[in-house]
Amino acid sequence: MWPLLILHSFRFIGLAFLVPGVVSPDLPSAFAHSGAYGDIIAATLALLSLLSLPRAAGVVMAWIFSLWGSAVLVNAFYQANHSGLLAGQLAATYFIPTLIVPLQRPSSRKYWIARASCRTL
Repeated sequence: MWPLLILHSFRFIGLAFLVPGVVSPDLPSAFAHSGAYGDIIAATLALLSLLSLPRAAGVVMAWIFSLWGSAVLVNAFYQANHSGLLAGQLAATYFIPTLIVPLQRPSSRKYWIARASCRTL
């Protein structure tokens, strides 16, 4: 679980959606704000989970982080579709949905699949 939480502690990169000049001025603010602040909260939850993980509170924090992170991802998809986000509006932050998100989501699935397969052996 530690590597997964360490990877997700870098979700502060989503704050780049709020930096003028990095994204297009036409970027929908609903998408930018929900993505940026949702990611910083997820990164904070991942760090708190790392700090308290050996105890039961750490496991609870990890579950809260996992649920929050999934909700942020689903909300980002909704906001992008609802606001009519165009690829060019992401400008220099295009690497977030094309590189960072795929790195984070499969890591979660691989962890739980590996854990489930260990139980069946």
